[in-house]
Amino acid sequence: MKLRLPGRRDPAETTTASSEDGEPTAQLVKSGGKGRPTPRRNEAQGRRQGPPPPPPTTRKEAYKRMREQQALRRAEARQGISRGDADYLPARDRGPERKLVRDLVDSRRNVGSFFLAIAALALIGTFVPSMAVKSYTSFLLLGFFLLLIMDSVVLGRKIKSTVRARFPDGKHKMKGLVWYGISRSTMIRRWRFPKPEIPLGADV
Repeated sequence: MKLRLPGRRDPAETTTASSEDGEPTAQLVKSGGKGRPTPRRNEAQGRRQGPPPPPPTTRKEAYKRMREQQALRRAEARQGISRGDADYLPARDRGPERKLVRDLVDSRRNVGSFFLAIAALALIGTFVPSMAVKSYTSFLLLGFFLLLIMDSVVLGRKIKSTVRARFPDGKHKMKGLVWYGISRSTMIRRWRFPKPEIPLGADV
C-alpha cells in the first residue's frame, strides 16, 4: 500500500492526462507553427531579389546605362512586333480588322510579292546595250504591272467582303484597310512585319 501526500498526484494519472491532452497540444503546436516545410536555402536565395544597382557616378556611366536600357526596350519591341503582340504594334497595325487583313494577304499567293524581283530584272535590262533585251524588259514590266493591278483588284474585293461579313458595324475605314492589304501584298513574305501567322492556302 502506497502512501500519497496531500497535493501530490499519482504519476499514472499524470501520464494518462498527458496522453489525453496530447492530441489538442499537437494541434495547437501545428496551428501555431508555419504549417509548411521550411524552404531550402538555394530556393530562398533564388526568390530573393538582389540589391538595386548603385547609382551612376559619372555622366558617361549614366549615358551608357541609358543606351543599354533603350537597346533592351527596342529589342523587346521588335520581338513583340514579330510575334504580332498588340501591345507592341504601331498604330497602323492594331485592331482586329487589320489582323484579319493581314491573314487574308498571308493566306494567298500575291502577284505583288514578285515586285522586287521584276523591278531588279527591269533595272538590269536597262544597262544592257541590246535594244531587243530592252524591248523585252519593257514588255515584261508592263505585263507585270497589268497583272499586279488585276490581282490588287481581286484582293481588294476579297478584303471588303470578308471585313463586312466579320465586322458588320461599319465603323472601320474600308479604303484604308484595302490599301493596307495591297501594300502588304507587295512585300516578300519573309520580310513582312508583323510576321505571317498562318500558312499559305489556309482558310481565313
